[in-house]
Amino acid sequence: MPEKNADSQKPQPQKPAEPQLRKLDAHSLRGLSHPLRIRLLGNLRLHGPATASQLAEQLGESSGATSYHLRQLAAYGFVEDAPEHGKGRERWWQPSQDGTIFDEALVYDADPATRGAAEVFLAEIVKIHGQELSAWLGNAHTWSVEWHRSSELSDFSLQLTPAQSHELVLKMHELINSYRDLPPSENTETVRIHTHAFPVRTK
Repeated sequence: MPEKNADSQKPQPQKPAEPQLRKLDAHSLRGLSHPLRIRLLGNLRLHGPATASQLAEQLGESSGATSYHLRQLAAYGFVEDAPEHGKGRERWWQPSQDGTIFDEALVYDADPATRGAAEVFLAEIVKIHGQELSAWLGNAHTWSVEWHRSSELSDFSLQLTPAQSHELVLKMHELINSYRDLPPSENTETVRIHTHAFPVRTK
């Protein structure tokens, strides 16, 4: 009887699950480019399914406003019902994708409305990142020294071509995604990671 190859019996390491991402086009961008919709979607992705009333309380908005904008997000395919969380007439929402990819071509679109929507979207993302950093700094003393030491607030300047910068961004994303689906641990917390890469004129 032929012997089995010992290597074939070894468990093969599993690749981390790829996040389900949605690339924005002109149509979907217009459905998302509203500050409250961006925050509603971000909240659902970060904290999990919720009702319009819960989101209103968390974001300091009226439940009427959150209900309306959740329905708009659903119409554009960004959120969907989470029926397993619902009780009675209570409607729970969950994100339809794990994340969003912004297409840089939208900034140069021939339609002024699309360019305006792109500006609204990007400005809101920058605002949210700033608020999250400020919130971390304001509450850093409530976290352990270990977590404070493990946080990051740095900036770098490199001399790169557009192609090299793009390559660097893709490598950073690949590294970050390799940490998805790690085995659970006692000390696990949700960690927010912001990446910014942009050119500046120095002359």
